[in-house]
Amino acid sequence: MITVKNLKKQFGDNVVLDGIDVHVDQGEVLAIIGPSGSGKSTFLRCLNLLEKPDEGLIQIADTKVDVKKMNAKEMHQLRQKTAMVFQHYNLFKNKTALENVTESLIIAKKMKRQEAEDIGKELLVKVGLKDQFYQYPVTLSGGQQQRVGIARALAVKPRAILFDEPTSALDPEWVSEVLQVIKDIAQLKTTMIIVTHEMQFAEEVADRVIFMADGSIVEQNNPKEMFNRPQSPRTQQFLNKIGTGELND
Repeated sequence: MITVKNLKKQFGDNVVLDGIDVHVDQGEVLAIIGPSGSGKSTFLRCLNLLEKPDEGLIQIADTKVDVKKMNAKEMHQLRQKTAMVFQHYNLFKNKTALENVTESLIIAKKMKRQEAEDIGKELLVKVGLKDQFYQYPVTLSGGQQQRVGIARALAVKPRAILFDEPTSALDPEWVSEVLQVIKDIAQLKTTMIIVTHEMQFAEEVADRVIFMADGSIVEQNNPKEMFNRPQSPRTQQFLNKIGTGELND
């Protein structure tokens, strides 16, 4: 489903991604963990071209681009393959929950409003918001706003969903409800890449876990091996600090 080769990105002299190679199968859930500043979120933003990488090949489904040579049409095609769930929701504050979900269907996919609203309502029910169709983001809890964001991502039927630390901005009381929604989506064999600092969640939901540090992939394995028998001293150090509550490494 997703193949990334030699993906590079730097800001000034700061190398953020140093030749990343990743392959994700259809229906696979990939979790990416690592310390702050390791390049995890930048990798996701480069994958859907919110950030333009400096170098590398990206293939998602049947669309393949060389980021150095890609044109506007190729960029648009690649962006259409994924949907992003952001750390800080990124909802339209002047639109209801339903309007936030249907906006891309009506504007980008030229869908009739009634059809878009039927899809939007169905998805909001799926994420547990059947009573919040017409509420604005300011009246919703953080957990509810993030679930609107997930419904919005599902609406466009992407080939893969990218989650950028979907619970990091939430109060602790709302974290479990959002994680449960993501687990439910994973059960549907949706291809997902999840950048997260929730280690237990990554262990439960992911088929594979990547540990990143300093712009590189240090180690990858199935969750059981990664969390119980990490091979790299760098991974061991990170997981030990997580275990003692030193989250920022």
